[in-house]
Amino acid sequence: MAQWHGISRRKPSGARLKRPNRYRGKRRTEISSEKLFAFIAEEPQNKVYRKRSGNVTVRVLGEKMINVSDTSGKTQRVEMTNVVENSADPNYVRRNILTKGAIVETSIGRVRITSRPGMDGVISGVLVDE
Repeated sequence: MAQWHGISRRKPSGARLKRPNRYRGKRRTEISSEKLFAFIAEEPQNKVYRKRSGNVTVRVLGEKMINVSDTSGKTQRVEMTNVVENSADPNYVRRNILTKGAIVETSIGRVRITSRPGMDGVISGVLVDE
């Protein structure tokens, strides 16, 4: 469900604010997009959002491949198996949710995600030395 990011109609004391809040209403620009997470999935799934002035942004909803860079600068595309660690929320590990900073298990070793799947539309990471 979308969330409204507008101005409250109440003061910190609980009293009602006067004009223009009383008749202003909610604006479309103050409503955020729904909260969606990026998962490890079999089929790649993306969602394209239209922003203001015709710009677009892409969110990753499901992906099984990741672009991995190693210390020598070589980048390769490998398959993710599961999420090992996520400092954002421990429950994300159980649900295999991908966020920036999450550590995932791949065929070449553990990888830390450096991109923001909800913002960039791609999943990139660096190889973690164990």
